[in-house]
Amino acid sequence: MKLSELLAGHDHEVLLGDAETRITAGTCFDAHRVMPGSLFIAVPGHDEGGPEAVGPAMARGAVAVLVDASMADLPTALRAAEAGMCVVRVPDTRRAAAVVTSRYYGEPGREMNMVAVTGTNGKTSVSYMVESVLRIAERARVGVIGTAGSRIGDELIPMPRSVLTTPESPDFQYLLGHMRDREVSTVVLEATSMGLLTHRVDHAFIDVGIFTNLTQDHLDDHGTMENYRDAKLRLFQGLCRRAVVNADDPVGAGIGAMMPGAVTTYALDAEADYRASDLSMDAFGTRFTLQHAGQKYPAAIPVPGRFSVANALATVAACHLLGHDLAGLVAALAQMPPVPGRFERFQTARGTSVIVDYAHSPDSLEKVLTAIREFATGEVITVFGCGGDRDTTKRAQMGEIAGTLSDLVVLTSDNPRHEDPEAILDQITPGVLATGTRFERCADRRKAIAFALSAAGGDDIVLVAGKGSEPYQIVGEQLLAFSDMATVRELAAQ
Repeated sequence: MKLSELLAGHDHEVLLGDAETRITAGTCFDAHRVMPGSLFIAVPGHDEGGPEAVGPAMARGAVAVLVDASMADLPTALRAAEAGMCVVRVPDTRRAAAVVTSRYYGEPGREMNMVAVTGTNGKTSVSYMVESVLRIAERARVGVIGTAGSRIGDELIPMPRSVLTTPESPDFQYLLGHMRDREVSTVVLEATSMGLLTHRVDHAFIDVGIFTNLTQDHLDDHGTMENYRDAKLRLFQGLCRRAVVNADDPVGAGIGAMMPGAVTTYALDAEADYRASDLSMDAFGTRFTLQHAGQKYPAAIPVPGRFSVANALATVAACHLLGHDLAGLVAALAQMPPVPGRFERFQTARGTSVIVDYAHSPDSLEKVLTAIREFATGEVITVFGCGGDRDTTKRAQMGEIAGTLSDLVVLTSDNPRHEDPEAILDQITPGVLATGTRFERCADRRKAIAFALSAAGGDDIVLVAGKGSEPYQIVGEQLLAFSDMATVRELAAQ
């Protein structure tokens, strides 16, 4: 496809060469992934790209380069570009990337139902729930893009290893094109605050945007809660046609004014289009009554907790908006398989219940522990840590939450990245100390889990929080293989 066609209607300036140059090998930000015929997009500050990578990208066969208006001077490599190289300047390479990449793959988002989920907590759970109920109720072919990678049903789509929940726009649009070509009818994706802020999901033609909640997290990226909120709200400022929002959340309650006539609400407490009442919970799930348009539907989900019911309401509301039968969707809720790493349960030979959950923020940790306390008959032992190079203000707060709602706390590492694991534990410890609850420190996560299992009796519950289904531990620049649930199973077998 010609570069001029990809950029049609988008503000741009041809600096070198001819915009009629044909792009035949896709677009990319990473110089090492360039192939002959690629369009290289020089995104300032990108780890594997940016202006410094223009030379390597050209050497690997890029036929055209997009540069950012912030680049005052062209890199030496571009000034010395050989004949035939096309160089185009755009106001913002990230915005342009979303447009040109979507067009390169034929704007695949237009040809499928697109659902995007944003919020501090619940994105992965809602994504899995949407996929599950559509597969169960409609036998639909559903694509999922999120924390656990990208897949169609049970088939993983091979992609370069990444820790990004929301892929960069060249990868994201490639995935959409792949899913369209595999006859996927609905795609559900997790839209993170940084993914929205950096325009990764622009030009995706999202049909339904879901807002779950907003609580403290990612202040290391955004600086303030206001900035974090505004990044989330980008989804509802022209990126989606309709919205499903949590009316129990103050931020969610305000989205209606942003999209008049296009917002559907759900809630457990507030008045809403979809409501849940008569909640009854045990260790195996939650039963409730779903109310909509004057009708009542008995419902059940195989996960305990009010937060899980809220996720189920969001799921049903979004799928109903897409035209699926409400009664069938509600019936499918009870048949959903467990979400990997989200309140995922295991029982040891001695009867100890182990729950692995992704809870890694104050709000999510409190919600999971509150749900566990609803049915716990013995002691609750919590194993958790806090991620390195991330918001430090939540560490003592999470320590206090764990201490308040647990009988024993085991502090350990959780993706320490470039920080000293012991220094992270030093910042969590004051919160636990303030509660007077027993606690242990063990920076080695495997040993910490082993200690918790050895300390637990048959009626006790061990919560391993923070990483969920992540298959790695991030130490420095390395992604070291590590799975909480696999570790639990291995230790329990021993």
